[in-house]
Amino acid sequence: MPTAPGLSNHPLDLSLELFQPLQDLFVASEIGSFDETSGEGTIRWKAHRWKPRSAFGTSEIQLLPCDDLGVLWKEQDLSPEFPFRLSFPGAGTIRIRIGTGPLLPKPGLSLMIPGNPEDIPVSEGWNFAVREGVRTWSSPLGTLRMDSGRFGLELLGRDGEPLTRTLGGEILQAPHPEALPFLFLQRASDRGRSITASFSLSPGERIYGCGESFTTLDKRGQKLVLFSTDARSVQTSRMYKPVPFFISSRGYGMFLHSTAPVTLDFGKQFGGSTLVHCGEDTLDLFLFIGEPREVLSRYTALTGRAPLPPIWSFGLWMGKLSYQSQEEVLSVAGKLREHRVPCDVIHIDAGWFRRGVNCDFQFAPDRFPDPPLMITRLMEQGLRVSLWQLPYFTRGNPVYEELLEEKLYIRDRVGGPPGDELMPDLSKPRTRQWYMDKIRPLLKMGVSAIKADFGEAAPVDGLYYSGDTGLLEHHRYPLRYAGLLYQAMESCGMPPLIWARSGWAGCQRYPVHWGGDSEATDNGMACTLRGGLSLGLSGFSFWSHDIGGFFSAPGEDLMLRWSFFGLLSSHSRIHGTTAKEPWLFSPQALATFVSMAELRYRLIPYLYTQSAMACAQGLPLLRPLLLEDPRDPACWLVEDQYLLGEDLLVAPLMEGGKKERDLYLPTGEWIDYQTGKIYLGKQWVRILAGALPGILLVRSGALIPHIALAQSTAFLDWSTLRMVAFGTLTASGSLLKPGWKEPVLFRTRSRNGVWEPEEKDPGNTPPVTGFGEPGSTRF
Repeated sequence: MPTAPGLSNHPLDLSLELFQPLQDLFVASEIGSFDETSGEGTIRWKAHRWKPRSAFGTSEIQLLPCDDLGVLWKEQDLSPEFPFRLSFPGAGTIRIRIGTGPLLPKPGLSLMIPGNPEDIPVSEGWNFAVREGVRTWSSPLGTLRMDSGRFGLELLGRDGEPLTRTLGGEILQAPHPEALPFLFLQRASDRGRSITASFSLSPGERIYGCGESFTTLDKRGQKLVLFSTDARSVQTSRMYKPVPFFISSRGYGMFLHSTAPVTLDFGKQFGGSTLVHCGEDTLDLFLFIGEPREVLSRYTALTGRAPLPPIWSFGLWMGKLSYQSQEEVLSVAGKLREHRVPCDVIHIDAGWFRRGVNCDFQFAPDRFPDPPLMITRLMEQGLRVSLWQLPYFTRGNPVYEELLEEKLYIRDRVGGPPGDELMPDLSKPRTRQWYMDKIRPLLKMGVSAIKADFGEAAPVDGLYYSGDTGLLEHHRYPLRYAGLLYQAMESCGMPPLIWARSGWAGCQRYPVHWGGDSEATDNGMACTLRGGLSLGLSGFSFWSHDIGGFFSAPGEDLMLRWSFFGLLSSHSRIHGTTAKEPWLFSPQALATFVSMAELRYRLIPYLYTQSAMACAQGLPLLRPLLLEDPRDPACWLVEDQYLLGEDLLVAPLMEGGKKERDLYLPTGEWIDYQTGKIYLGKQWVRILAGALPGILLVRSGALIPHIALAQSTAFLDWSTLRMVAFGTLTASGSLLKPGWKEPVLFRTRSRNGVWEPEEKDPGNTPPVTGFGEPGSTRF
C-alpha cells in the first residue's frame, strides 16, 4: 500500500521488522517442562540471525542459528526458556498463551472479552493421554497433539483429520528466507519483543474473516495489515474495522486476543504457511474447531454478541452530507410522505453545528431555532432523528478549550497537547464521563441514534492515562468510543443504537456499523458487499452501507441497483456527498425505488425475527453461502450474492446495463420472489431480473412473515400480519413480534390447496397464504 514515512494513522505493518539487519530472532525449538494438571510449561527458544549467502550469481539471506549475539560484559542466553500455558475453555475451544519473558502477563480486564479473561471456565470435556512421547487432549469435536520433545502443536478434527500445525525450525532447511518458523523477535532498536506464530496452510485451504476487508472474500494468498485507519475508499486493502479472527475451510478458526497491530499472512510470503505477526511480547491465541457456524458461535460466545436493535432501526434511513437547517429537514420529511417513500429515520450529518464540521454538540441556533419542536413534528410523522458527531476537536471550538483546560486529551509523545486537534483520552474514566455528558442532553431532547463517525486515529505514539502505549490503545479506542455512546443511551433509558464506522474485535456488541466511504461505481458496490460479508464472518450480526456510494453522484442505473442491495441489507441508509433522495431521479426511478422500499417494509417482521435469531447464535444477517452449506465447495467461491437470514437469497446486479446474471444456488429448491419460477439448487443458473433491478429468491418450504404496508414502523399494524408459504406441501418459519420474548416456530401444511397451521394456537397464529394467491406478495 502506498505510504510515506511519518504520516499519522497509516497502516502499521510490524512484520517488516523481522527482516531488518541485526535483529535477534528466537525460534521455538523444544518443550522444556510441562505440568499436565495445570497446563503450564516452558518452551526453549534458539537464537538465530539473518546471514548473507551467495551462490550461482545470486546473493540471499538465510535465518541460521548463531552462537554470539554481540552482547558485551555479560553472558547472553542463546537458548532462553520461557513459560506457556494451555487451557480448554470449551469442547471446541483451545487457548494458547506464550510469553517471551520469565512471566506470563498477569490477569486483567479485556475490552474484547466481557468480564475477566482469566475467569473463562475451563471445559472438563477433554481427555488427556500420553503415548510414544506425544501428549494428546481429545474432545468429541477434535484433538490437540503436542510433542514431548521438540516444540510442535497439531490440531485435528473430530474424525482425526489434520487441520493445522505449528511450523518449527525444520522449515529453515529451504535455501530462501520466506519460510518462517514459530519465533519471537528481539528488536535491535529497543530490545523489545514480539511474536510471530507460524502454522501450516494446506493445499486448497481457504481463509475468511479478518474484519471488514474489501479485498476478495477468500484471503488465501493475501497479506492483511490489521490496523484501523480512515480508509477513504472501499477499493484498497485498508480497513476501518479490522478483526484479528479468521475461519478456515479446513474446519477451524483462530482469534488473536490483542489490541496491538496485527499482520496476517495467508500464504503470500510462503505458500504453505499462515503467519500471525503480533505486536505484543506475548501471544494469547484461541483456536476453535468446527464448521463455520460453529466457529462463529464459539468466537462470539467469547467476545460477545450483538443485542437486537430496536425495530424502528430496520426502516429506511435518509441522509446526505449534510442537511443544513431545521427547515430543510422538515422539507425532506414532507417530501418523503408526499412521494409515499416509507422511512423511519432522518440523519443530520455535520450540518447541525454552528461552524462547519467543528463538533460542539450544539444545534446552530440560527439554522435550527427549535430542535425539540423539529423532533416532535418528525415523530408525529413516524420519523426519528440521527445525529452525526466525531471525537476530533479543533482549535476555535469551545469543546477544544474544555479538553485542554481539564487535560482530557491524548498527549503527544512529550506529554503536551498535540497541536491544533485534540482527541479525548477515552482510557481516562473522567473523559468518558465528560463525553457521555455531552451526548445525554441530545438524547433527552429526543434524538434516537448517534453516528459514531471516525475513531480510527488514536495515535500510536501518544501518551494515555492508562499507562499503556498507543500500540495497545489504538484499537481500544473504537471499543471505548462505541461503548461509551451505548452506555450514554442506556443511562437515558432508551434502546441503544449507534451508527459506527471504526471497529475491532468486540465492537459487534454495539450495533450498527456501516461500511465507510465507498465510491459511487460498480466496483465500489462490489467491494462494499465483500466488506460486509467479510465483517459478518468476523462476528458482526449487523452492517450497513451508503446506498448509492458516498463519494460523488451515482447514475440512475447504479442508484437503483445499489438500492436493491441496500434495501435488502440488515440496515438501509441513503447517504453521501451528494443528494440522493429518490424524488431527485426520474419518475420511473422513483416508482421503482418506492416498490423496493415497500418490499422491505412488508418484510420487516421477517428481518426482525431473523435478526433476533442471528443475535442468539452470533451469526450475521447477511450470510455468505459458505455458512449455508460448507460441505459444498462451490459455496466457498461466491462473494457477490448472499443469504438474508435463513430463507432469502439476494443477488444484486453488479454491472451497469445488465438485467440478468449468473448465480449459484445452494442445495434445495429456490423460488423467484418476483416471478414465482422454481429453480433446483446446487447449480449455477442465469436469471433475468423482474420488475426490480436484482434477484431475490426464497427457499422452497419457507414460511415468510409479511405485514401490511406502512410509511413507518411506528405505524405498522401487527394485526395484518400473515405468513406466506413458499412451497407445495409443507412450510415452516419463525416469527418474533414486538413484546414477545423469543421467536416462535410455525409449521403449516397444504390440504386441498388451503394452508393450515399444523398446531393450532389462536393467540399467536397469523393467517397463512401461499405465494401467488390473491393478496400475496407477487408484483
